[in-house]
Amino acid sequence: MSDLKRALLSVSDKTGLVELAHGLSEMGVEILSTGGTAKTLRQAEIFAKEVSEVTGFPEILDGRVKTLHPKIFGGILAKREKKSHQQDAANHGIGPIDLVVVNLYPFETACGDERLGEEDLLEYIDIGGVSLLRAAAKNHEDVAPVCDPSDYPAVLKELSESGRLGPDTRRRLAAKAFAHTAHYDSVIAAHFRQKLGAREYPTELSVGLRKQLDLRYGENPHQKAAFYQESGMKPWGVGGAKILQGKAISFNNYLDCDAAWRLVCSFQNPACVVVKHNNPCGACEGETPADTFRRAYAADSLSAFGGIVSFNRAVDGETAQELSKYFLECVMAPSFHDEAKSVLSKKQNLRLLEQPALLADPYEWDVRKISGGYLVQDLDTNPAAEQRVVSQRAPTAEEKLSLEFAWKVAKFVKSNAIVLARGRQTVGVGAGQMSRVYSLKIAVMKMQSQQGLAVASQPLVLASDGFFPFRDTLDEAAKIGVTAVIQPGGSVRDEESVTAANEHNMAMLVTGVRHFRH
Repeated sequence: MSDLKRALLSVSDKTGLVELAHGLSEMGVEILSTGGTAKTLRQAEIFAKEVSEVTGFPEILDGRVKTLHPKIFGGILAKREKKSHQQDAANHGIGPIDLVVVNLYPFETACGDERLGEEDLLEYIDIGGVSLLRAAAKNHEDVAPVCDPSDYPAVLKELSESGRLGPDTRRRLAAKAFAHTAHYDSVIAAHFRQKLGAREYPTELSVGLRKQLDLRYGENPHQKAAFYQESGMKPWGVGGAKILQGKAISFNNYLDCDAAWRLVCSFQNPACVVVKHNNPCGACEGETPADTFRRAYAADSLSAFGGIVSFNRAVDGETAQELSKYFLECVMAPSFHDEAKSVLSKKQNLRLLEQPALLADPYEWDVRKISGGYLVQDLDTNPAAEQRVVSQRAPTAEEKLSLEFAWKVAKFVKSNAIVLARGRQTVGVGAGQMSRVYSLKIAVMKMQSQQGLAVASQPLVLASDGFFPFRDTLDEAAKIGVTAVIQPGGSVRDEESVTAANEHNMAMLVTGVRHFRH
């Protein structure tokens, strides 16, 4: 026999329900139930008393009100060792409820159903279920809350072996119930924010995340890690990509794939990006996927070894043949032709990620954890449309095309960022240095160490994610033949930079927008 005498079962997800109820009945536990749950139990020939029989009040408002009654919540919230509570319960004919098994209306799933209008969707917001779980979790020393069907077998096993649920089990179930209801409300709040299109920062912000899978490890083998998705939103980007083949995606793979995918999706023409350690080591916009890959890889073939490759066009057979020549970790694209799949299937460890939807600007914030808090900001989506000429010489059409390409790449390079480009191909990238002039030196070193596939007759241009605090970067750029520069402007020494550009006959565009990336 179990110490539990009475249980309330009211579930949307019927997984494991019959087995749980059967086990409880065999232990002599009286079962209370509602609506569809009671019907399922009756069909399984398991006796359950309808909640309305206990409350003396029928379900009303199309089932919106079923369990919200003192005879139910009094039975859950009454402290067993508190005489005043027991006296109140006795005075009002309230019997104790020792186990509450509830899971909630599937609002999270309903959000993804485009057939549901807003009014229909509102009916998927659970009221009574959330209240039942919170009440049981609050009084978990006396009442066990169970919200996850995967916990049913362990609950039955512990009850059958010891006749009761221990304090640690009750605390664990309470923590899970509170997390479940908090997640549920976070999804609903996110839905309303998304519908409103509100971009202001709320006083209280909660993000509902659901674990999709455990990862082998984090950034390093001694760190545990998992991948979560934001609930209530359609899967998108890298997190929503279909994995076609290869080893399991690692923590670092996800970070690098995201960096590559965000950059490649910023191009309109066929493009390829190669990323290593969250920085693009090569990028190219061209005519065909195969050509863009050859040029992007050649821009820094030393760094590209073991890199992440992204395309904004389908990968065809020719492109797959090029990819198969190198050791790569991941390839991500809108789709893969059958011939490409056949070619790349021979590289069994190579991960292929397919994401048909190129990135738009979803309702999303950039959330980062720091010690003791979180930083939340808008995504950096400003296109910097100004592009004001501040030099004596305006860029040529060829230079301007290359500057616009380099500026897009610079946005995705860790600060301080310097991008050197010829045409629509990077030839040198300097990233993450404390000094901008040292970022340039690294970009130059990379350019000089690579044969590349860039056309030498095309002008060499430079993009900087932030302004030039001194003219030294421009003086160094002139030594390697840079003819045009694009930068945000905004330094107190802007005039020095403009003067340097004019002395070197460089064209200079100022965007008025900086793109720091830390």
